[in-house]
Amino acid sequence: MANIATRYNGAAHDDTPVTAVYLASPQDDAALGLAFVGDDLPRIVHWGHPLAAPETLVDAVDAIRPQRVSGALDFTPWPSILPTQAESWIGEPRIVLRRGHTELYPKFAVTGIELSGSEEASGSIGLFWAAGTIDPTVDFDPAAGPEDVADVTGRTRTTGPSSVPGVIVHAEDATLGIGLDWHAQIVPGGLVRQRAAVRNLFGADHEPLEVAKIELGFPVPATATELLTTTGHHLRERSPQRQPLTVGRFAKPQLAGRPDFDASLLLTAGVPGFDFTHGEAYAVHVAWSGNSVLSAERLPYTTGVIGGGEVLSGGEITLSGASETSKWYETPWVYGSFGDGLNVIARRFHEYVRSRHPRLFSHGRPVILNTWEAVYFNHNFATLKALADKAAASGVERFVVDDGWFGSRRDDTSGLGDWRISQDVWPDGPESLKALADYVHGLGMEFGLWFEPEMINPDSDTARAHPDWILAPAPGRLPMQGRSQQVLDLTNPNAFAYIFGCMDALVGELGIDYIKWDHNKLVTEAVSPLSGRPAVHAQTLAVYRIFRDLIRNHPGLEIESCSSGGGRVDLGILEYASRIWASDCVDPVERADIQRYTSLLVPPAMIGEHVGASPAHSTHRATSQELRMAMAFFGHMGIEWNLLKEPSDALDELAVWVAEFKKHRDWFAIDTVVHGDGTDPAVRLDGMVMPSRDAAIYRFTQLTTGQTYPAAPVRLPGLDPTRVYRVSPLDPCLDLLDPANPVGIANGQSALGWWAPDGVLMTGEALARYGLRPPSLQPAQAVLFKVVAG
Repeated sequence: MANIATRYNGAAHDDTPVTAVYLASPQDDAALGLAFVGDDLPRIVHWGHPLAAPETLVDAVDAIRPQRVSGALDFTPWPSILPTQAESWIGEPRIVLRRGHTELYPKFAVTGIELSGSEEASGSIGLFWAAGTIDPTVDFDPAAGPEDVADVTGRTRTTGPSSVPGVIVHAEDATLGIGLDWHAQIVPGGLVRQRAAVRNLFGADHEPLEVAKIELGFPVPATATELLTTTGHHLRERSPQRQPLTVGRFAKPQLAGRPDFDASLLLTAGVPGFDFTHGEAYAVHVAWSGNSVLSAERLPYTTGVIGGGEVLSGGEITLSGASETSKWYETPWVYGSFGDGLNVIARRFHEYVRSRHPRLFSHGRPVILNTWEAVYFNHNFATLKALADKAAASGVERFVVDDGWFGSRRDDTSGLGDWRISQDVWPDGPESLKALADYVHGLGMEFGLWFEPEMINPDSDTARAHPDWILAPAPGRLPMQGRSQQVLDLTNPNAFAYIFGCMDALVGELGIDYIKWDHNKLVTEAVSPLSGRPAVHAQTLAVYRIFRDLIRNHPGLEIESCSSGGGRVDLGILEYASRIWASDCVDPVERADIQRYTSLLVPPAMIGEHVGASPAHSTHRATSQELRMAMAFFGHMGIEWNLLKEPSDALDELAVWVAEFKKHRDWFAIDTVVHGDGTDPAVRLDGMVMPSRDAAIYRFTQLTTGQTYPAAPVRLPGLDPTRVYRVSPLDPCLDLLDPANPVGIANGQSALGWWAPDGVLMTGEALARYGLRPPSLQPAQAVLFKVVAG
């Protein structure tokens, strides 16, 4: 089914010219309709499934445009893609521009429309790109990959056909000297994404144009009156919260220089009670790793608008117009997804992310052992060599050495920023870090290393030598510390070159296959001593540049985004990162929801899910090994555990589960993720369903004692309702029998009929509608079972 990008011309009832633009990706079941009235900025008049008769979009103007009402302006608000007061928008300002500290009130007139991505398209569109190996302050497109742009020597405007249906709208306010390009696309999976670029049309002889704010949005139907976001803190990210979408504004800003733990990966508006498997819903995400906001707003005159954008500090973006590169500012992409239930919304995001990392998803993800909770800072060759032996025997394929290998870094108070291998811990010779890397490679495992490139300890040689490399609000005053750290100014070309050079050299010298990239300090009072301006925007671009250039210099290198756990999870960083660390908490009870709500945006194959110790280091909760392994089973499985201290039976059981994971991981990489709805907050049902729906694996978790005893039947979403499936326990979970009670199973006192190697036969419709009785489990237990078409 071909993509569609086309336009239709007509007129409104008052003879005002109307142009409708229709973008559709039939294979992704997604479409976007825009209506241009005269030379006004367009309105989104359709966002959803493809239309049977898209030419009717011309009549949407007369069908939807509101009448004038008493006590208001002559034009009732009908928000465009970037509403201003010139079109009677009196809600929160969506675009804030200034010259000489004076607010501007633009009225944009459309000057051109370009289409791309189908045979019907009337023109081609390009992407903005800027690069350069050292200068990190030049703006560039974090979503454009090597396949998009050939010239990476400077800011260029590329041309050529786009593989996705898209539109660029050119507009300007010539009087105020402001140009605007608005870009929308339907990308793989059926996500609709939009961004804007503002241009200073005046030259250097005028006051510069300051960009203070640009916030983009999507309209939602009047029935979308409930909001779902997440909140959180360190060790408890992605905690869901709901509230009504009332008249007024709900905003969730993140101002710590990263999305942070409290970030809501998605802001979702839907019909009351929408959940994972049902309910019309619409979600937005800002693909940006710096300061940002998600928002929802209704006026008394309008239905809801959901969206967001980058949050800029005063003076951070000033367009002088002195050169071509100083004329433009581009927003991050703002993504929109829709569907009947959150599972559909998540599936669209997953398909897009997979399309950006084809190599990662061409095969299953290698099992990782990370040394942090095993040894912390207590590094030595003999211990880590022995740990590597245990890891290889357990089926581990990637061995990652965490914090503590460099400089004076024997604890977290010093040495950060001194990226040289510590001779105290890893002396040159047979017990060097290079020797360990070679030994790990000799065992058939990949070697990974921890870095925290953006941060620095004041107690470090680098900080003492270059105090001007630290972000600071004023001479002689540093921001409040966190974890004995400050933020290195990567917008300073010298600091950038130092960090990139150290990392690039070490990757080559040690044969590093994998970087765990951490980010542990909240970025506050972030002013560059070099420019004297707020620097979060340029700092974020510099981080993207290091990711990108390391990967280009070392093909096959993978980089994990960790930020004290789940503090930096967004589609901006996921254009480059191969994996995210969802939380520093590996307690499986806490992880049940952390992983579930992280997977609304991120495919599980890119979510680090580790088997830790019991009691958990973060919560001191004791849990069974079976629960810890079951909770790590669907994602990028790893181990965060000192295997040197575990008895042989625990290691044998670990090896069984690792081997079982390897049987399924190739499918898990491309499977559809599903989560079950439930009225009992004590239980969770999660699953991975093959794209063909030939088979699935589900996990049932009993977090606490439940309202129903034994647990009520659970519905299994995602299957083909017309097919017959055999449902049976996954092999490692077969043995739930209590030796003292051979008749009962788990916490039950009688047999559970289907809990046997042959299981039972049921239709997909019956499993989705009536469900399956799970085993009666004790609190903090989980089981896995498979569903295979006959």
